[in-house]
Formats: sequence, structure tokens, C-alpha cells
Amino acid sequence: MNMQSLLAVQTGGGGMGWLGIAPLIFIFGIFYFLLILPQQRRQKKWQAMLETLKTGDKVTTSGGLRGTIIAIKDDALHLRVPPDNLRVEVTKASVMQVTTAEEETTKTK
Repeated sequence: MNMQSLLAVQTGGGGMGWLGIAPLIFIFGIFYFLLILPQQRRQKKWQAMLETLKTGDKVTTSGGLRGTIIAIKDDALHLRVPPDNLRVEVTKASVMQVTTAEEETTKTK
């Protein structure tokens, strides 16, 4: 075989281009539905939780502080932290979990 026929065999036909890209598109689709979409849903749920904060809610911050909201500013909260009733200012973005007064009464019953 000469060199030109070897090159023709190696390059293949032009029809194989889409079949080579199809697995990449399939993998991207899997990543989108398994990783990206659930993260976007969690982010929207967290943003909605931050928008519904009100005074009297008990929150847990990302640093582990647990306290009751006593004042709300634009991007910060004032928490009353037991046992000494310290007043601490934290950012809204640091709030990870909220327990409202209604949830607490159902837990104690």
C-alpha cells in the first residue's frame, strides 16, 4: 500500500463527525440534569427563604450560631444569641436554616 491510501483510510469519511460529537452532547445533558439543575433549584429555594425572614424567626448561621432575629437591615440581621442574650450582627447570606415559631410549636407537641 502506498502512503496516499493509508492517509485515506486513517482520515475516514466526513459522516463520522456527528457520531463523534454525540457522546459529548449526551454527557453534557447528563451533567445538566444531575448537577446543574438541582443546584439552581437549591439556590432559588435558599433565596426565597432569605426573602421571607422576619423578626422572631430562629436561625442557624453557616458558622454555627443559633439565635433569634431581633432586627433586619438591608443585607444584615441582628441576632439574640443565648445564653447571655448577646446581640450579634451577621449577613443574610450566612443564614443556612430557619425555624419559625409555628414549626417550633409543632415540634414540641
